[in-house]
Amino acid sequence: MVRALMAGEPWAAAAVWNAHAPKVFRIVARVLGPGADAEDVTQEVFVRVFSRVSGLRDPDALGSFVYSVTVRLLKWELRRRRVRRILQLSDTAELPEQAVAPVDSEAREALGRLYAILDTLSADDRTAFVLRHMEGMSLPEIAEATGISLATVKRRLSRATERVSSEVEKDMSLAAYCMRGEARDDS
Repeated sequence: MVRALMAGEPWAAAAVWNAHAPKVFRIVARVLGPGADAEDVTQEVFVRVFSRVSGLRDPDALGSFVYSVTVRLLKWELRRRRVRRILQLSDTAELPEQAVAPVDSEAREALGRLYAILDTLSADDRTAFVLRHMEGMSLPEIAEATGISLATVKRRLSRATERVSSEVEKDMSLAAYCMRGEARDDS
C-alpha cells in the first residue's frame, strides 16, 4: 500500500483515506471542539500524510503515521487558536448542529460546558484526554500516535483527568449529566 501511495496510485490514496479518515475526523472534531472546521483539518491531515509518506521508514506503521500527523496538526491548530483568542480575533463559537444532533438542549449545554473545561487544558493534556476518554485509545496507542513515552502519556492523562474531574465537580448539573452518561455506558 505504501509503495503504491508513494508511486502516486489514486486507488492507494483512496484506500488510505477510507481506512483512516473517519477516525481522524472524530479525533479532530473532539479535540478542537464545537465550531471546529473538522472537515478542513481532516483534509489537511491527509494532504500532509500524502506529501510526507516518502519519509515513512516502516510501511507497516502507516496507521501510526497518520495519527501522529493528526496529533501534530491538532497541537499546532490549538496553539494557533489560543493565540487568536488572546488577541481577541475570534468569537466564541456555537455548537454546530451536527456535533451533537439529535440530542436535547440539556445535552448541548453539557457538551458546551465540557468543551469549555477542555479548552482550559494545554494542547498536550487535551489531546491525551480526548484520545483516551473520547476515542478509547489505549495508553500505548496514544504514546505511539503522539510520539512520546508511555510515562509522559500517563502524566498528561492524569493531569488532564484531575483537572476535568475537578471542574466537573464544581458544576452540579454537568456532573449529574456525566453520571447519567456513565450509567448508560455501563448498561
